Amino acid sequence: MYDIIVIGAGIAGSYTAREFARLGHSVAVLEKHPEPGHKTSCTGIISQACLDMLPGSHRVIQREARSATIVSPAGNHIRIERETTQAYILDRAALDRLVAEQAGKIGVDYFFSALATGLQSDDRGVYVKATQGSRPLELSARACVIACGTAPGLIRQVGLGRIREYAYGAQAEVTCKNIDEVEVYSGRQIAPGFFAWLVPTLPGKAKAGLLSKSNPGPAIADFLKYLEGQGKIPPASPDISFGSIPLKPLTKTYANRILVVGDAAGQTKPTTGGGIYFSLICAGIAVRTLDESLKAGDLSTRHLALYQKRWHKILKHELDIDYWAHRFYRGLTDKQSEHIFQVILRHGIHESLLTSPDITFDWHSKVILDAIRHRSLQRSLVKFKLFPPPA
Repeated sequence: MYDIIVIGAGIAGSYTAREFARLGHSVAVLEKHPEPGHKTSCTGIISQACLDMLPGSHRVIQREARSATIVSPAGNHIRIERETTQAYILDRAALDRLVAEQAGKIGVDYFFSALATGLQSDDRGVYVKATQGSRPLELSARACVIACGTAPGLIRQVGLGRIREYAYGAQAEVTCKNIDEVEVYSGRQIAPGFFAWLVPTLPGKAKAGLLSKSNPGPAIADFLKYLEGQGKIPPASPDISFGSIPLKPLTKTYANRILVVGDAAGQTKPTTGGGIYFSLICAGIAVRTLDESLKAGDLSTRHLALYQKRWHKILKHELDIDYWAHRFYRGLTDKQSEHIFQVILRHGIHESLLTSPDITFDWHSKVILDAIRHRSLQRSLVKFKLFPPPA
């Protein structure tokens, strides 16, 4: 019997496993794919704070970013820039492999091509059933962490319900010409209710992708054709990866001997779909809470409720404001969006926000609230009969 079983070898799962092993616990990780980072659809943009939580991750940095261009529905541009690096663009699959390798070196047992199909718990432990290739696999542990991304089956099995709202992403690696900074595209013709991106990675390479409320396949095809028409990428038929991103967290992220972390818990930013940094924060809280519970000999639902109290204290307000901003943006027509874009540009709101030391890459609620408090923007909200976010 292991101390901990982690289901999922993505960044949240392997980080959780590594940190548990560092505390002296025996840990097993089940991963349905044959290796970590298998066909990941994440763009892999993280902040300095996130980079600092991932020792050795400088080895998988593809590019540093300190500027970006935002394109309005009508094709107008806002360029934002700071003097120092604001984000790092990583080889996302290589990052997953790196953290899994670090975990393996300190004793974590990995079971690849192992699809978890059943999860139960009682007063003695947790029991996981899986299939590894053609053979059954059964493991037991004192506790379990579900970190298997947006795969809801196991979560429903343990009575934690389901995430009710998702965005769906599509992304392709493309050859690009003269792209030196991140480009973000808005407008219902490109990504209705969301946005698209072109993110430079290695020289002559970039990731082109978008988010959608439903099947993103037709939209990504149209976006690639748009980029071709702009002369940014050559005609091609790249491989496209697809993924789903939770827009709201699970109502409950704990059960008897079980915690849920990362995308599986919905710990992602509704504004951008980014989830690495918040996943690592919550993974750290999960490790701390389970370590205390293991030492106390109490892994009951009541005791593990502390996990959710702790991560809610740090993230709930942030996620609530981010979700409001997402719903607000999603409800705008292109005319409304373009008008607000022009107000921001004309009054230099983006420039005034950039000078604030409180504005960071990871925490968006502050910039959202500061922006809507700007008098000229408030007049636009009144004009379109739009309302402020929750306090």
